[in-house]
Amino acid sequence: MREVRFHRELYRGESVDEAVKVLAPYAKFSLIEEPEHWLVQIESTTAARERKIALELWNHALGLTMRARG
Repeated sequence: MREVRFHRELYRGESVDEAVKVLAPYAKFSLIEEPEHWLVQIESTTAARERKIALELWNHALGLTMRARG
């Protein structure tokens, strides 16, 4: 399992949720709210696949956040 943290001051929660929905066919995700972060746990078939999905998740969530902020 791999964990990815998204700082609340940088990422919109809605963007993280949407990115998880897009990548849901490729892994199992658990979302946890922390005081300063959105925490996403990723479970997939291999550690390498989890790493790749984590990188895609970061990238997609950042893009959606930037688009929403204009």
